[in-house]
Amino acid sequence: MIGLGRWGRRALIGLPFLWLAVFFLLPLLFVAAISFAESADSIPPFKPLVSATAAGLQSNATLANYRELAQGCLCAYANSLGNAALATLLCLVIGYPIALAIARAPGVWRHLLMFMVMLPFWTSFLIRVYAWIALLQPSGLINRLLIASGLIGAPLPLLYNGFSVELGLVYSYLPFMILPLYGSLARLDLSLVEAAADLGAPPWRAFLGVVLPLTLPGIAAGALLVFIPAVGEFVIPDLLGGPDTLMIGKLLWQEFFDNVDWPAASAVAMALVAAVVLPLLAAQRLLARTGAA
Repeated sequence: MIGLGRWGRRALIGLPFLWLAVFFLLPLLFVAAISFAESADSIPPFKPLVSATAAGLQSNATLANYRELAQGCLCAYANSLGNAALATLLCLVIGYPIALAIARAPGVWRHLLMFMVMLPFWTSFLIRVYAWIALLQPSGLINRLLIASGLIGAPLPLLYNGFSVELGLVYSYLPFMILPLYGSLARLDLSLVEAAADLGAPPWRAFLGVVLPLTLPGIAAGALLVFIPAVGEFVIPDLLGGPDTLMIGKLLWQEFFDNVDWPAASAVAMALVAAVVLPLLAAQRLLARTGAA
């Protein structure tokens, strides 16, 4: 910031905060305000929070939306948090060996493998989900191969259940776990691993004592990149899940478009924000503790 005056530095630093305030904080405040309103048959479909009467200003704010949320929507939140947590764990278990193999590969192979990891992003997300429907349905490729090989006698129920939803989440968000893990593993000083081996540590002990602690920032970043969008996912549970698969994203769609109940949908969204903030704070504390160490 050499050559910038005091106000120039403040303006340069304040621009990102202004962007976040206008395009993130302000809409979030609007959603929070609507969540305390009452639904109404009007445009927009809710009553104003404050109305003018002969006696003065009258508040119409209510907690009814949050009470209904606590009574009837806990199952959707439990399903969303459980599916997102399991998908995050599976992505970590699958993605860590892949990222480690890419980081240890020679230069030419490393670029090719990273290209293959990012290749699914070149195709529409919706098309990729529909492709899984063609693969998992009773007459799909997977069941036909299993029947032709003699492993099964009848098609397996692979679609429209919890298995297909979890498979879709892991497939869709696995690259978001691999990329930050690769960044941490590629920066890892291999001399530390060699020093642990020279001191007599077996490979598993060197991994647990050296490699894993030094890659905790990548694990935390990858977990956030997978968990946060997976919690509010709508397309995957709607297309791959059955009628019993109710997640928050689908619940939001139903309240907003089918029931045209904006206050209830806003309450669902604000509860989702609260559910996402907790892992964010936990990851921030983990990253701060790792940096301090």
